[in-house]
Amino acid sequence: MLVARRFSLVCLVAVAGCTIPAAQGFTVPSLNSRRSSSIVVRSDPGEEPSDATFPEAPPSSSTKDDLDELKADLFRCCDRSTKPLVDEVKMIVRDVEDMAELLGIGQCSSSSGLMNGEWELVYSPEDETRSSPFFWAFRRAFPEQADQIFGITDSIPSPVKEVGPAYQEIDLDSSTNTGKFVSKVKVATLGGFATSIMTTRASIVGIQGLDGIRLKVETTKPEESTLINTLFGPLADTINEAAPPFPSGEALEKAMPGSSEVLMRTTYCDDSLRISRNEDEFDAPFIWKRKEFASSDYV
Repeated sequence: MLVARRFSLVCLVAVAGCTIPAAQGFTVPSLNSRRSSSIVVRSDPGEEPSDATFPEAPPSSSTKDDLDELKADLFRCCDRSTKPLVDEVKMIVRDVEDMAELLGIGQCSSSSGLMNGEWELVYSPEDETRSSPFFWAFRRAFPEQADQIFGITDSIPSPVKEVGPAYQEIDLDSSTNTGKFVSKVKVATLGGFATSIMTTRASIVGIQGLDGIRLKVETTKPEESTLINTLFGPLADTINEAAPPFPSGEALEKAMPGSSEVLMRTTYCDDSLRISRNEDEFDAPFIWKRKEFASSDYV
């Protein structure tokens, strides 16, 4: 049974990557080795410097307008027709996060309430499918095989395989620190002949520190399959809805206990921009732009 579960998980990764879709304590996070600046205080011009230090105030030139301009630079970089180098994106991200920290904007994402809503991926350091927590969990369950499998699927060229857009829907209840998380990534194969939306549903099972939410992967399913639409016509919607999702969380747990739970760190979040990271690969930021705010019955 365990072998069968592992085979099903590998098949699911292959479906997301390249094949025709199927029918069926408190800690304060440290970012960028954040530096603690200080100034020496003198009560009298002739007095020797005291040991007392106070945090250095943000430069007078640092304003919200400056932060907005940095954000615009980041969006322009991510929106280029040619995908930017990861180091270029990381440099702008560092500037955004450092200035935002000085200004006290976009902080404490796990409790601010601003993560709730729908987000569209504008930059992924790897294939867009890797923005899904399923793939973060898959890498934890199969640390030795994951890179090899991903490498095979990532090497398939366009238009044989095309990925995107990718969206995430977040509904975090601040009173209980729990909620729902949905990841949707469009995968097209054979020049667009067969497409589906690889949908992973996870539970938010808690928060960690000021910027972390713990996600427990539950199910993964290819939805809105155009192949089903082609084959079954008017019955396609019924078949798509009736097909049960794959219990990916359960399968991951059987392969490696604890692997279905991952930690997403969101190091910046406001009304338009979200910068999130897989805790296990913290140096690789995912850039999201808000599509809409949450409603009372969201997700």
